[in-house]
Amino acid sequence: MIEPRAGRREWIGLAVLVLPCLLISMDVSVLFFALPFISADLHPSGTEQLWVMDVYGFALAGLLITMGALGDRIGRRKLLLIGAAAFGVASVVAAYSWSAEVLILTRGLLGVAGATLMPSTLSLIRAMFHDGAQRKTAIAVWTGGLTLGATVGPIVGGFLLEHFWWGSAFLINVPAMVLLLVLGPVLLPEYRNPDAGRFDLRGAALSLAAVLAVIYGIKQLAVDGFAPLPVAALVVGLLLGWAFVHGQRTGRSPLVDVALFRVPAFSGAVVVNVIAMFCFIGSTYFTTQYLQLVLGMRPFTAALWSLAAMPLVIVGMTVTGVLASKVRVAALVATGLVVLAIAFLVLTRLTPTSPLWLVLLGAGGVAAGVLMTTSLTSDLMLTAAPAEHAGAASAVSETASELGGALGMAILGTIGTAIYRADLPAGPSTLGEATGSGDPALIAAAREAFTHGLTVTATVTAAVAAVLAFFAYRILRHIPVTTNEPVAA
Repeated sequence: MIEPRAGRREWIGLAVLVLPCLLISMDVSVLFFALPFISADLHPSGTEQLWVMDVYGFALAGLLITMGALGDRIGRRKLLLIGAAAFGVASVVAAYSWSAEVLILTRGLLGVAGATLMPSTLSLIRAMFHDGAQRKTAIAVWTGGLTLGATVGPIVGGFLLEHFWWGSAFLINVPAMVLLLVLGPVLLPEYRNPDAGRFDLRGAALSLAAVLAVIYGIKQLAVDGFAPLPVAALVVGLLLGWAFVHGQRTGRSPLVDVALFRVPAFSGAVVVNVIAMFCFIGSTYFTTQYLQLVLGMRPFTAALWSLAAMPLVIVGMTVTGVLASKVRVAALVATGLVVLAIAFLVLTRLTPTSPLWLVLLGAGGVAAGVLMTTSLTSDLMLTAAPAEHAGAASAVSETASELGGALGMAILGTIGTAIYRADLPAGPSTLGEATGSGDPALIAAAREAFTHGLTVTATVTAAVAAVLAFFAYRILRHIPVTTNEPVAA
């Protein structure tokens, strides 16, 4: 018999599940400060330096669907513990890397291990929290852990590099993974799909190749502009994606049940997740540079000030959690997106001389709106799928977020860069180059041009968020208010 409400054991287990999420998202950003030290020690080439930063995210995004389906077959807790052990070992090797090639390899292995951890943690929440309101709260905590990790990553990295060598940024993963290995078997339930069938190796290869090609193409278009190679990568990725979907539709043991996309709650939530992360990552790209290069903050100081967003996030998430059992999810998702749109309107008011509180208010509102929205849509995707496919469904959720973030960086970054270059056609190609020139007039003009690009992209994302709020309400309005009825694990 399934207990309808979670007790102390499940909530302690949730804390154990949030820990790897915190570290996985930290590993994306913790190297921002460490890269100069790594370059001085290991002497990577320019290409190797890019791979040190990018290979983690590529491996993570490319393997999420495969690992989510694998967890459904071999056991989600088992895969989580295997991933934790691999993450810990790879962290130690990365910390003591003796060459750039070794560091690139271990960063890739960290991405592979991270891909086993993320869908396992979210799908285990489905198995632990059967009460609808409690499950929404648990997913909100899980989502907050991911966001907090990305926020504190630069802060932790900056602190460690002031006191230790660059490898310490990797060693912080080890105690947490050991704790997960010790407490996981005691606090976390095991679940696997007894009728999963044969693992689809062809589908796994196609999903990996498709996601890698699409994200690589998007990122390179953002960095280099229109060029044959990234365009070709994007086209190839889309073709491979079509082949993957066709194979999943006709295969006997698909990694993902594509029939789920015919369910409005699932497909609508996927679209909302992609576009919400598109807005969030795209705006964060500009606001972090604004703090450092327009307001003149050191990176560590800017990272500390970014924590000022947390009160708004906490208020937004608390209100959403309280109302989840009283208000339809369509209204709550739409409200979160309206908060997001208003926050972007605040950012449209920025100038190079704006007070600090204005950018912090806008950035905090963006974070609050996105988390209010994605915590609800993650729950919709997870519960729309049958229990035996929860791992694959959670992987789709996270892949949607990764894709949305890559699109946001590429499209919004391109818009902002185009406006910057139009306003400053004869100047340096980036604000960073301009601020390093030492020419006060050039720096002032570059800051004005960059802020103009920021406000235009904020206007675009405000409009996108407002339209998405209407779309989300329309497609999700049939879903009733969450009840306390248990769902099957």
